[in-house]
Amino acid sequence: MLPNALFLLNLLSTWYMVGLIWMVQIVHYKMFDRVGSEFFVKYAVDHSRLITPIVGIPMLIEIATAAGLMLLAPAGVSRPLLGVGLGLILVIWVSTAALQVPCHERLAGGFDAAVYERLVSTNWIRTLAWSVRGGLMGYLCWRLIGQA
Repeated sequence: MLPNALFLLNLLSTWYMVGLIWMVQIVHYKMFDRVGSEFFVKYAVDHSRLITPIVGIPMLIEIATAAGLMLLAPAGVSRPLLGVGLGLILVIWVSTAALQVPCHERLAGGFDAAVYERLVSTNWIRTLAWSVRGGLMGYLCWRLIGQA
C-alpha cells in the first residue's frame, strides 16, 4: 500500500510541476520584460515571495517521494528507471539553486536584460528535465496499470 501511495504522490507532484514549469517558461517569464522599470523591483520581489510556496511544496513532495520509491518501489516498477527520475530531480534542484535563484536575486535589484535572458534561457533546463521526468513517470504508471 505505501509503495503505491508514494508512487501516486510522486506522479501527481511531477505532473503538477510539468504544467507549472511550462506556464512559467512560456507565459510568465516571457512577460518579465514588460513590467516597466518603475514597478519591476516590486514585481520581481513579489514574484519570488508568492511563487515559493507554489513550487516549493510540490518540489519537496516530489523529491521525498522519489527518494522513498528508491527504497519502496511498487512491485514491477523498474528501480533503474526510478533512479533516472531521481537523477532528473537532482538536475532540476541544482539548476534552480545555481542558475535560476541567482538570476531572481539579481533581478530583485532591478531589471537587467542580460540577467533576464539568462533566466529565460537556463530555465529550459528545468522545463525539459521535468518534461522528460513526466514522460518517464507516465510510462511507469502505464506499466504499473498494465500489471493490475
